[in-house]
Amino acid sequence: MTTSVPTHQPSSELGLDVRPMAGHVGAEIFGVDLTAALSPEVVSEIRSTLCRWKVVFFRDQPLTQAQHIGFGRYFGQVTPAHPMIPPAFPEHPEILLLDNQGASNLGGALIESRWHTDVTFVLNPPMASILRGVVVPPYGGDTQFTNLAVAYERLSEPIRDMIDGLHAVHHNQLPIARGELTPGYASLFQSKDLRTVHPVVRVHPETGERVLFVNPNFTSHICELSRRESGHVLAMLYEHLMSPEFTVRFRWEPDSLAFWDNRATAHLVPTDIPAGFQRSMQRITIAGDTPVGVDGSPSYSLAGEAFA
Repeated sequence: MTTSVPTHQPSSELGLDVRPMAGHVGAEIFGVDLTAALSPEVVSEIRSTLCRWKVVFFRDQPLTQAQHIGFGRYFGQVTPAHPMIPPAFPEHPEILLLDNQGASNLGGALIESRWHTDVTFVLNPPMASILRGVVVPPYGGDTQFTNLAVAYERLSEPIRDMIDGLHAVHHNQLPIARGELTPGYASLFQSKDLRTVHPVVRVHPETGERVLFVNPNFTSHICELSRRESGHVLAMLYEHLMSPEFTVRFRWEPDSLAFWDNRATAHLVPTDIPAGFQRSMQRITIAGDTPVGVDGSPSYSLAGEAFA
């Protein structure tokens, strides 16, 4: 006799239908209209689903820019678009435009696409990001996410013991091919010196999970190690966090939203957008707290202020 396995969680009493997409990360949420006002109970359930699955996705949500920002405000303070990049929409300075055919692409493929957590070079990296698909190519352009809590959990105990007490510098440098960036954009992104020391393992403020908190884009080096040792340890951690078993891949459609817990995930910008097709996305971020390590010590800034 064959036992059937449910493909998704049953609809809640609130009408939400949560459908996990992978074993450790990612769930689609159906049964909610984000263009309408949300009850505190629905907001609470979305938040708990986010904490459980680390990134949640919504389909067929034709939000205006104001509604996009309004949805974010249910979960915290919506920040300015970016610490360095000026907003493309003066009437909505909270929105960051990410468009492969405009200046906002920072030179497109000339910047190496690496796994990263958003804005970790500031003292209080965003709690979450919400990305909205505005113009989506017919194929290609998927975004991948990895669960950094499960990545930490799956390290061997000796490695976990070693990294629990380490700290790393994060800074606002980009992996740019020399001399090949759109003129002026490198100097714009790096116009401020933003550097922060974060714990290599942070404690998630809502779930209590230990989270691997380094990323190939913005982590410079581990403070307690020599640069050579740091390079080897970070390379091992980066290879580990990229393991397919910790990841999910999201195929975009117009009016889709991805809402990720920036405290416990990293994501990868796509590089397979077909030539001649536009991919235009709009992102907001929600203000975060100062990360705290396993020993209870908080992050501290070397250069720059908190992001809010």
